[in-house]
Amino acid sequence: MTTVTSPIAGRAIGLAAVPDPVFSGAMVGPGTAIDPVRKASEAVAPVDGIVVSLHPHAFVVVDDEGHGVLTHLGIDTVQLNGQGFELLVSKGDTVRRGDAIVRWNPTEVEAAGKSAVCPIVALEATAEALSSIAEGIDVEPGDKLFSWK
Repeated sequence: MTTVTSPIAGRAIGLAAVPDPVFSGAMVGPGTAIDPVRKASEAVAPVDGIVVSLHPHAFVVVDDEGHGVLTHLGIDTVQLNGQGFELLVSKGDTVRRGDAIVRWNPTEVEAAGKSAVCPIVALEATAEALSSIAEGIDVEPGDKLFSWK
């Protein structure tokens, strides 16, 4: 069982509230989403593992059980070409839960006309594999978002 924790501070709002049909329809996978606190901050690793994918706007950490967790910082933020994001690790790095991965500012994302909402997705998982999914609560980095069996 993998416990996935919040990479950022904000309000867990659930995937259905994400303003992107790919995420809201759970096409990428099940999980939840966070409406972030509007201040510059660091997005941290939601699990212990290896950074297998790393972009300014998104990263995937795979744990020892092979579970890949996608953190997507904002919606359509790939279009910002890295502006407003600072990578703090490299692809292939081993990280511990809570290690800083990307520095970003949700206010700058919104100023650029993008949504700051952040999907946190269990890649290649079924909805039945997740339990205790956080929704409708405020979270801090390290707070539990869901369990993955």
